[in-house]
Amino acid sequence: MIQRKKAYLRLENGKIFTGWSFGHEGNSDGEVVFTTGMTGYPESLTDPSYSGQILTFTYPLIGNYGIPKWKSGVNSPFESDKIQVRGVIISSYSFEYSHFDAKMSLDDWLKSEKIPGIYGIDTRELTKVLRTKGVMLGEILNDSVETFERTPRNKIRDFNVIDPNTTDLVGGVCVSKPIIYKPKNRAKKKILLIDCGVKNNIIRNFVKRGAEVIRVPYDYDPVKSDFDFDGIFVSNGPGDPKQCESTIDNLRKSFKLGTPIFGICLGSQIMGLSAGADTFKLKFGHRSQNQPCIETKGRCFITSQNHGYAVKTNTLPNGWEEWFYNNNDGTNEGIKHKSKPFFAVQFHPESSPGPNDTGWLFDMFMDMM
Repeated sequence: MIQRKKAYLRLENGKIFTGWSFGHEGNSDGEVVFTTGMTGYPESLTDPSYSGQILTFTYPLIGNYGIPKWKSGVNSPFESDKIQVRGVIISSYSFEYSHFDAKMSLDDWLKSEKIPGIYGIDTRELTKVLRTKGVMLGEILNDSVETFERTPRNKIRDFNVIDPNTTDLVGGVCVSKPIIYKPKNRAKKKILLIDCGVKNNIIRNFVKRGAEVIRVPYDYDPVKSDFDFDGIFVSNGPGDPKQCESTIDNLRKSFKLGTPIFGICLGSQIMGLSAGADTFKLKFGHRSQNQPCIETKGRCFITSQNHGYAVKTNTLPNGWEEWFYNNNDGTNEGIKHKSKPFFAVQFHPESSPGPNDTGWLFDMFMDMM
């Protein structure tokens, strides 16, 4: 018989959800967000863009295919070397898992990395709250819940959670020194990858196309680089792009080199800020694998996304233009320079999880260098 222990999710607006604990039995806090993806929880939980966040899965059944054998490195089945979220919230947890590649349960994986989870919560109601009020700070209360239950709601301790978006999240997920990834054969091109929290599959996409990838910290200055390179790539990552002041300044200087530059997700926002545009926080963000994006030429692509900020299209300076926009809410999904080899997209062409419809963007960058 499964022994269940109560756990709570408390939001900054005072709303409390009651569920059952799984994973690590400890407290945690962060920004509560939701994803509507139906699969890919191992990849999502290890995506550095989720750093600082408590992730709610709207798909009702999670854990049913377990977790593959853990291994570190860029060729692992995960998107980084650890679980990046601060907590997991689901409706129904599958205690029994089945998959030919599974080596452990989601519960055991969360325990091994000390990440708390709650199941049995009405995630539909929670998502409606987040869609109405917007994403908000929250905390998982997993210990001392008996004391919490006996305390009148108006006498519960003050809510005191620091907004992770005001901290240096990117500095906590990027490499501390350069790492070089080489293809099997002689490299066709060399890419200087500015690591803001890059997903492994982005590196894999470049390497399999014959590129040597030089992965450097987010505050690395390409203008003063000791490495030779044919192009600059600015990666995805967590939090508010305006926190990456050194990256923005370095990229602004890098525009003068005339070297091809490609950005994804946070990299798109940083490129926009470097060009002189502004960014803003979305009410509840885009986190799913089925976001429709329209290229300005008229074609629609189904994309994988994970971001909470976007470029303000009407602030793009002369010489820059919108390239893609979201068909659901009209927000910006890509920018490019009209005459220079600079472009960026807000979505994830590398997928993992999600569709591969826009993988041609990697080919475009390789051809541009």
